[in-house]
Amino acid sequence: MDWKIRDENGRLKDFNPQLINDYLGFVYCITNKTTGKKYIGKKLFWNQVKLKPLKGYKKKRLTVKQSNWKHYTGSCKALNEEISILGTQSYSFTILHLCKTKFDLSYVEMVEQIRRKVLFSDDYYNGIINVRLNNKGANKSDFKDL
Repeated sequence: MDWKIRDENGRLKDFNPQLINDYLGFVYCITNKTTGKKYIGKKLFWNQVKLKPLKGYKKKRLTVKQSNWKHYTGSCKALNEEISILGTQSYSFTILHLCKTKFDLSYVEMVEQIRRKVLFSDDYYNGIINVRLNNKGANKSDFKDL
């Protein structure tokens, strides 16, 4: 399973995993190559993990580790059931946007889902648009073009 991303000219190319250090996560599209049915979602590159406290201390420690993003197939039950039957080779995995903050990630995912009218089309697996946003950390100038 390989993630693809569009270059400046709009051509699909393999995603370079070395880029993840600069980003928190990505908004993606998974497409069934046979039917064309799609799923729009988001995924974090990094997870916070709680470790046991050091000897003599009570407070748990937090560390960051890479998530399972390379093998992630979405949170949609119907999509995952199809993937388990057909295999990942029957799907294309495309990164639509790279995001640096959780606000950016949630906002861009919501915009993509609304623009594509995923709830009103049988061309999408998405059955819900679930988003919680606040304007803390929102850089409004980043979203002028959306």
